[in-house]
Amino acid sequence: MKTVFVVEDDGSIAELIAYALRGGGFAVETFADGECLLAALADTLPDLLLLDIMLPGLDGLSVLRRVRDSARTAALPVILLTAKSSEYDKVVGLDCGADDYIAKPFGVMELLARVKALLRRTGGTRTDDALTLGALALDPAAHTVTADGEPLALTLKEFELLRCLLEHRGQVMTRDNLLQAVWGYEFEGETRTVDVHIGTLRQKLGAHAGLVETVRGVGYRVGT
Repeated sequence: MKTVFVVEDDGSIAELIAYALRGGGFAVETFADGECLLAALADTLPDLLLLDIMLPGLDGLSVLRRVRDSARTAALPVILLTAKSSEYDKVVGLDCGADDYIAKPFGVMELLARVKALLRRTGGTRTDDALTLGALALDPAAHTVTADGEPLALTLKEFELLRCLLEHRGQVMTRDNLLQAVWGYEFEGETRTVDVHIGTLRQKLGAHAGLVETVRGVGYRVGT
């Protein structure tokens, strides 16, 4: 049974979400603030995190940054929950490392569908064969990336972007292609989030950043 951690300070909403998820076959733990969640993550890793942005004390985006900055939780699938629905807030959340975004109010069926879709994507149905390019090696089965034999701590989105580019080595992948392949569906008008994630990926690749080429006006590729 998959486990979902829910961080929501409104008790009635948290109870409703937990009820819906349990009805959908998930184990659920709820937390009223980010500090309690972070303490729990030190001991237990769930399969997915539902995280409200507007939280008392440590806000949801700050919690998300800490989750992504830790090697232990960097690849944890995260869906943001928030009353904010503007494109700016949505982009900020995605750029901070969220895998999906649901604006309140939302329907229970939509919530379940998003959770199941994200778990399908992160569960991985593609080949688990290792992917290499020069001194760079990505192991889908172990979910690891090394450069010159040294491990790189990538977020889930950075990992999936690199994996997608390596799987299509030599091909130019447009930003829309990458949004569809990595995020699972298109975020209209938000292709800049691909550029942001490519930027952070290159930073972590260090001396090997040049392996991810920009094809001006089109997108990105690795290899030739």
